[in-house]
Amino acid sequence: MISTVSGVITASEPSWIAPFTGLSPRAFGRLVTALRREGADFPGRGRPWKLSLEDRVLLVAAYWRTNLTMRQLAPLFGCRSRARTG
Repeated sequence: MISTVSGVITASEPSWIAPFTGLSPRAFGRLVTALRREGADFPGRGRPWKLSLEDRVLLVAAYWRTNLTMRQLAPLFGCRSRARTG
């Protein structure tokens, strides 16, 4: 059985943008547009992204601003963090 994840942080909900980026939703949109123009959303080789470019930018901003690890942030964005062994 596959369960759906609800209550995750997403850039499609503007109320999440300012606390995690320090930017207004409008400025955040301009940032994403500039990144897209520079080719940040170009599909490359390998596994495709699960998150949209907007959500990836929000994730990176949350990582920088909160000092949480990716393992801690992943469930907030509806992703699984892959544990590394070795």
